Amino acid sequence: MPAARPAIDVSEIIERQRLSGFLIGLVVISWSITFFDGLDANLITFAAPYFRSEYGLTTIQTGNIFGMHQLGTLIGGFLLGYLGDRIGRRPTVILATTAFGALTMCFYFTSNYGTLFWLRLIDGIPLGGMLPLAWTLNIEYAPKRYRATIVTVIMVGYSLGTALGGPFANWLIPKLGWKSVFICGGIAALVSAAILFVVLPESIRFLTTKGKRPERIVATLRRVASDQTFSADANYIVGDEIGLRKDFKPSLLFKGELRTLTPLLWVAYMASSFAVFFIVNWTPLVFEALHYARTQAATAATLNSIMGAIGGILLMCFTDAKGAIAITIMPVMTSGLLLVAAFTPMGQTAFLILGATIGGFLIGGHFGMHSISGIFYPTAYRGNGASWATSIAKIGSIGGPMVGGWVLATSLPVKHIFGLLAIFPAIFAVCIYLIGRMHGRMLGKEAIVVVAEPSHAT
Repeated sequence: MPAARPAIDVSEIIERQRLSGFLIGLVVISWSITFFDGLDANLITFAAPYFRSEYGLTTIQTGNIFGMHQLGTLIGGFLLGYLGDRIGRRPTVILATTAFGALTMCFYFTSNYGTLFWLRLIDGIPLGGMLPLAWTLNIEYAPKRYRATIVTVIMVGYSLGTALGGPFANWLIPKLGWKSVFICGGIAALVSAAILFVVLPESIRFLTTKGKRPERIVATLRRVASDQTFSADANYIVGDEIGLRKDFKPSLLFKGELRTLTPLLWVAYMASSFAVFFIVNWTPLVFEALHYARTQAATAATLNSIMGAIGGILLMCFTDAKGAIAITIMPVMTSGLLLVAAFTPMGQTAFLILGATIGGFLIGGHFGMHSISGIFYPTAYRGNGASWATSIAKIGSIGGPMVGGWVLATSLPVKHIFGLLAIFPAIFAVCIYLIGRMHGRMLGKEAIVVVAEPSHAT
């Protein structure tokens, strides 16, 4: 009778690892993906004042163009989330990055409102699925104590890519026209896709859960834990997910504690996305309406992104240590500062500083949402769980830019729009507080299990 194959728990190996060169390298790769996607996705914001004048677009039409991109990301989140759980994180991320780069370059051929409108929709599809899968891939390699930090660091790349868009557009557009930024951005994304093809690993949890070839699992584990030896004859398992369903159905997102967590996560994400994408898309045009020069308006948008990155970095340590409840302070501060911006008279310099501070809390809190969007779901459908959350959030991402266009087209004083916007961070704050309370109880249960296991062994 043949001897039983030894069982090796992949989840334990991942949990025991330190910040190795492999893990750091994965974060760097993922950071570069999000950097170029942040650059490409938000070039439209800085190009908007130029094509709006060239094509004679109304405020509402401009808002529709902004919103269509978010509708595309909603579709892409569902589509590519499903694909990522079926064929793998690696091929789906590479495919999405390639498609996004090629579609970004197609903006060179737009000639009117209609072509901009439809291309923005199609261009959003690969981006909508790519980012959640990049987070998922890192979550599935990172020990729990590093997960929020790693996802936040990755999303800082997106924010810095957005920030670079301002000075990049200010330098390039006067020389070569507004379409040139899309050619350069698209080329950068295609180069990124080629690099990913060479260096991006597949999720070890995905390989094990799907029962892929033992040789491939062993080769990947040797990169994760180079000081250990592994045999293709062993039985590789994901111990913390034994007994969970491998096939995905939407009802799984509402099983057990997820029945409450998932709706709260979705509402928080929608409210945060509404405010973030209003600010991100409309800042240059809002500041122009407040009589700032066009270059100053672009600088305001850049400062928002930089401060958002700083806010996310400051938040990440607290999120890993305290759980999701640490995020609550960000929307609370955002809501208060938006009310100050709406109803307190101040000079241009002071308002510019206040706007950047709002961006720090608002975008930093949104990074916090990215960092927790996938942590509550098992590997078998984590890609779907994260993608459904980010896709549902796109309802807010679509609404923010489009409602912004409608409101800006009214006679309401421009500054008072910030007062209306303050409603959404307030909703975000309530939801994330409740999520945080539940997350705290979950972390407490995990700590009890960790303490109990050694004593049980003895």
